Amino acid sequence: MELRFGSALSSVLPGPLAAATGTRTVSVVRLQGVIAAASGPVPRSLINIHAVEDALKRAFTAERAEAVALVINSPGGAPTQSALVADRIRGLAEEHQMPVLAFCEDVAASGGYWLACAADEIYAHPTSLVGSIGVVSGGFGLQGLIERFGIERRLHTAGQNKARLDPFQPEKAEDVEWLLGMQGELHEMFIDWVRSRRGTALQENDDLFTGEVWTGKRALELGLIDELGTARDVLARRFPDAEPVTVEPRKPLLARLGLGGVLGPAAAPATALDPVGTALEWFEQRALWSRFGL
Repeated sequence: MELRFGSALSSVLPGPLAAATGTRTVSVVRLQGVIAAASGPVPRSLINIHAVEDALKRAFTAERAEAVALVINSPGGAPTQSALVADRIRGLAEEHQMPVLAFCEDVAASGGYWLACAADEIYAHPTSLVGSIGVVSGGFGLQGLIERFGIERRLHTAGQNKARLDPFQPEKAEDVEWLLGMQGELHEMFIDWVRSRRGTALQENDDLFTGEVWTGKRALELGLIDELGTARDVLARRFPDAEPVTVEPRKPLLARLGLGGVLGPAAAPATALDPVGTALEWFEQRALWSRFGL
């Protein structure tokens, strides 16, 4: 059975708005997509520190801004990028003494929930999927594929552990043990972050840090969020005299001119330069969303 959850917050703003002169505002930053470092010459819809830095800085420094609202819709992704973005949010919030509110849309799971914890208050719709406090690694075993087509894999390393978990070689037990140890260390960092941000609101139980995901309603009972609500309703109640204003990152010049991919190999789409790698990356990102029925 396929589950489809409509975006509970997508109607909060139709797009970037210009506040009237003298009007108080709330800066709204959308964090939507898989969390991953940008790869390839053409940027895609990913959350990472380079993609959101500009929008975050402008959101916190906007004139007459009373608060920053983060609208989050992400199944997670790279731990480091999650931490870098969250750290930047906290740094700007403390520098400008600005309250931060997070609103979970369809899903704020794993790294998406890491981002939500950067806020001072977290809200979700009852149908939102929240949590997944854990670490997962995925990949493909392709050694059978290259054997089928008679392709010989040649890999030369200096250092016996340099080629761990190479997808074109059989999986080794010692490599899996190393990976599980690394995951355990990252998991503890994730748990520490959640505890430091949620404090005594957390209702800890045996399942809280197992990677389980909950509806917004259950997340409220567990202390993972502060209240049920949408951005439209909460911002209108909390900041009745302020106008929500969407802050988006500035697009690169070539993207604004529509010249991406026509200026030779350096600007060619990633799919043309590495079709296999791009396809695998797409499947991995699609799998992240699919784990939550989206």
